[in-house]
Amino acid sequence: MLEKIKIKLQYLLPKQGLTQLLGWLADQRAASFTQLMIKLFAKFYKVDMSEAKENEFSAYSTFNEFFTRPLKENIRPIVTDSNQLALPADGVISQLGLIMNDQLLQAKGNYYSLEALLAGHYILVDQFRNGLIVTTYLSPRDYHRVHMPCDGLLTEMIYVPGDLFSVNQLTVTNVPNLFGRNERIICIFETLFGTIAQILIGATIVGSIDTIWCGCVNNQREGIIKRWTYPEKDKTGAVYLKKSKEMGKFKLGSTVINLFESNHIKLNSALKQGSVTRVGELLAESIYLNYE
Repeated sequence: MLEKIKIKLQYLLPKQGLTQLLGWLADQRAASFTQLMIKLFAKFYKVDMSEAKENEFSAYSTFNEFFTRPLKENIRPIVTDSNQLALPADGVISQLGLIMNDQLLQAKGNYYSLEALLAGHYILVDQFRNGLIVTTYLSPRDYHRVHMPCDGLLTEMIYVPGDLFSVNQLTVTNVPNLFGRNERIICIFETLFGTIAQILIGATIVGSIDTIWCGCVNNQREGIIKRWTYPEKDKTGAVYLKKSKEMGKFKLGSTVINLFESNHIKLNSALKQGSVTRVGELLAESIYLNYE
């Protein structure tokens, strides 16, 4: 009964207004009140501050500074072989595996389509058809910066407006087409492993989604799809990121979805639904012996 009430509230709550309000509050410098919020949050979610670059709460003057805290340098070892891809985020694998034609598994018995996720971008739908998907959930306690799984040249970014349902396990299991409904930012990269997508999913009280090349992408929330294209490597305005480099961050918890083309990589066999992930650990390898 309690779970049904929680799901019903997800539909009834004014999620956009609530998100904007809490996002604004999280950016306020409220001295002792901010410190109290941070301490209560860290205690409730059991946040491990020993890994943070600044592990004293007093180092953070706003809640968002605390939430997007960077880690200590070199605390996340990165897989180094040129044929290996690295995990892009700290979190938990909620789903991974084959894309069955254009159908993606959201939860047991609950599917959604590439067309819905990619906002009807038919070229991308065809590219990722029968490919691979990895969905990583970032809980409130996790490190919330997202990194590159491999070297990549950004070719396209698409902002898709939408709902702001929570992305926890209860909601993912019970809200159909959740990732095709929620606000999201689709980043497309050309890599030695083919075209890959790294999709940052918005959620309730996620105040903003930032990328390192343009800052906050969803600050206006005008309700329209926006698309940006980027030039070739070494051209003015090009965005080329090395493996493990930060590419974006969430202000409050959410989900990262990675898409890979068919017959380019094989996923780390140790990864499964429920696996805990850490940035830089092995995500996948090329299916070719010498992939240079």
